Amino acid sequence: MSQHGPRDDAASFNPYDIETRRPRGYPVAESASPSPLAYSLLLLLGILLGMVGLWIGHRIASRWAGEPPSHDPSAQPREPAPTTPLDAEELEAVNLFENAKDSVVNVDVVMIRQMRWDQPPIETQTSGGSGFVWDKHGRIVTNFHVIADVLRRPDLMTLRVVMADRSAYSATLIGAAADHDLAVIQISAPKDKLKPIVVGTSHDLKVGQKAYAIGNPFGLSLTMTKGMISSLNRIIEAPSGARIPRVIQTDAAINPGNSGGPLLDKAGRLIGVNTSIATPNGGNVGIGFAVPVDTVNRVVTELIQSGRSLRPDLGITLFDERRLRQARYETGVMIERVLPNRAAAKAGLRGMKFNARGIPIEPGDLIIAINGEPVNDIEDYERIVRDLKVGEPAKVKVLRGNTELEVTVIVDGV
Repeated sequence: MSQHGPRDDAASFNPYDIETRRPRGYPVAESASPSPLAYSLLLLLGILLGMVGLWIGHRIASRWAGEPPSHDPSAQPREPAPTTPLDAEELEAVNLFENAKDSVVNVDVVMIRQMRWDQPPIETQTSGGSGFVWDKHGRIVTNFHVIADVLRRPDLMTLRVVMADRSAYSATLIGAAADHDLAVIQISAPKDKLKPIVVGTSHDLKVGQKAYAIGNPFGLSLTMTKGMISSLNRIIEAPSGARIPRVIQTDAAINPGNSGGPLLDKAGRLIGVNTSIATPNGGNVGIGFAVPVDTVNRVVTELIQSGRSLRPDLGITLFDERRLRQARYETGVMIERVLPNRAAAKAGLRGMKFNARGIPIEPGDLIIAINGEPVNDIEDYERIVRDLKVGEPAKVKVLRGNTELEVTVIVDGV
């Protein structure tokens, strides 16, 4: 038989019969049935061991848990540690809040529904934001986007202002400037309840200065947060789609409901109106924006004067910046068209010339500076023009061919 074939005894192998396959020299022990007495002793030993284990576990648990609770009728309140004086930074923040809080208000948009003719109308708050007292005449400044629903549905919506002492007043709209995200509303309140906010400046702000925001985030009235000015001269988009220049960036926590509230410096002066945040999830991530107070002061005054704010304008349209750079103009902005009877046309500025098919055949004036400020691109142009004052002269420096000219333009308002 081949050596790779099956063993002679393989056929008799039974894997389930252990005794037939036991190794030699390992006898199988014969089983012996324990007596009833042994069973009883084992059972008693098990019970005793279990009782000892329970007792040890109880002692351990008692030690960890302490003694059972007991009442002590003689117990007295603990003696508090003495209060430490406020440091200079805390005192600054406390004083700022105390001085500014009465100037800050809640601005609520309320829907009024008449469900039945024989019952009073039902009022429901639909949205809200913040604002602040501007003057003793009851004028309140807030964001345009806070009150925008009232403009869309004046038949259903109304405005309500809630003061710091929780007294509430109906408000009427004085004027709105969507291009700057600002609005002025007015209430009829006693003069002793009206504490106008202290107005500061924004043109001299520095990155790193302290900044405090007070407002109504998530409906939590008179909430103050602290941070610093993170950056200056940001540009954000207004509700109208226009771009707001010179915007202040801050890391003071700003959340939904803060809109329209004041941004203050360490002296409690208004330096901006909190407007929006940059966020990936709807919450604060330390990037908030405020319309600078220099802009606020000008726009609010115009709204009080006439109900509308005129945006400064030179009466021109600009050539596409990308195509201008492709044409080897490295800086400046080029006038594409001069609007008839507007500021630039009256001052003699020139736009591009086109052939019958609308193809430019001659360049327009290239604006390189306004009032001494360089104009490198469209962003510079928009920022500088937004700071001009309607009806006042502006000196516009242009290149016309190889000739440099300075032209005085009387700024239009649109």
